[in-house]
Amino acid sequence: MTEMTTRRKLRKVRLGTVVANKMDKCIVVRVDRTIKHPRYKKTIRTSSKLYAHDEKNEANAGDLVRVMETRPLSKIKHWRLVEIMERAK
Repeated sequence: MTEMTTRRKLRKVRLGTVVANKMDKCIVVRVDRTIKHPRYKKTIRTSSKLYAHDEKNEANAGDLVRVMETRPLSKIKHWRLVEIMERAK
C-alpha cells in the first residue's frame, strides 16, 4: 500500500458547552454557530447537539469542552471528549 492510502483522514474538532452529563460515560454538547440567511442576509444563531464519549465522567454541565470526531461508539455517539477548556462557575 502507498503512504496515501494508509494515512488517516483529518478529524473534525468542535468547541461547545456541556448541556447534560446524566448518562454513564456520555455527555451532550451544544455547539453554537452563526450563519448568514441566504436571502435576507441576517445573521442567525443555530446550535446542534452532539453526544460525546467521556471515559472518566469528568465533564459537568456548563463546562466549555473540545470534542473530536471518532468512529461510531453507539447508535448516536460519534464524538469523544478531548479536553475541558473551562469549568462552569
